[in-house]
Amino acid sequence: MKKLTALLIGVFILCGGLAVAVAQDSEATMPPPKVLTVFREFVKPGKVGTIHEKSESAFVQAMAAAKWPTHYLGMDSVSGKQRSLFLTGYDSFDALEKDTKAVGKNATLSAALDRASAADGELLTESDNYVLMYREDQSLNANVDIPHMRYFEISVYQVRPGHMNDWNEAVKLVMAAYEKIPDVHWAMYQEVYGQVDTEFVVFTPLKSAAEIDQGFTRDKEFMANMGEDGMKKLAELEAAGIESVQHNLFAFNPKESYVGEDWIKADPDFWKPNSSMPMHMKKKMEEKPSGSQ
Repeated sequence: MKKLTALLIGVFILCGGLAVAVAQDSEATMPPPKVLTVFREFVKPGKVGTIHEKSESAFVQAMAAAKWPTHYLGMDSVSGKQRSLFLTGYDSFDALEKDTKAVGKNATLSAALDRASAADGELLTESDNYVLMYREDQSLNANVDIPHMRYFEISVYQVRPGHMNDWNEAVKLVMAAYEKIPDVHWAMYQEVYGQVDTEFVVFTPLKSAAEIDQGFTRDKEFMANMGEDGMKKLAELEAAGIESVQHNLFAFNPKESYVGEDWIKADPDFWKPNSSMPMHMKKKMEEKPSGSQ
């Protein structure tokens, strides 16, 4: 029971909100995407690093050549099994469907992606895909400057069948305690397709690993806000409602990401626009701003 309580407290202390990770708007006032697809690739031993990055660059080049308006963020695991995640966000399921159909109708892009998939498949042991839905009611201050982040801590909670009320009540308690603490953020997603519909995913963006150390210093303030009775209640809800929990750390990989101009302009040194950016984007980056500013 104590272990489960510590895990839940720890993830919410660190949480920072997903923002519009794939909408490519660097303004922190933008909310997280309502629908998020997560494509997961498990890479063969010995095929990680530059070998996999080179394979993934074929996808980036194909999207850039087509000037495709939908972007995605790629990242590699720091913990757990060696794998890469690719996140793509949409305003709705209808937008997801339209994007999928549009790719299918673009013969040149589809052919390039098929070739890239065939080559990339040789480096993988398996892959899968998930679709998540944003839970605004269980998120707190979920707007951050994603282009300047470097990691996601991703935490997955599986709720016991028939115990959704326990989960909802636990989240309410945590949210109430953290609303009193400055600079605490998180974005909560619920899995709707892919595995089980009782899984919740918390995204924690981090600028550096130092933020992990800093996050745990808020334990005392959180517990003070909860009070002894609140902590006891939280432990009971977790023991009754949570089947399992897993935390993993992923590092953003610009070589595996197809990001928009806003992200590139926000942090060009990290996203390295000149390595894969099409000519029309390079010219825009080189143009001097007009007008008085």
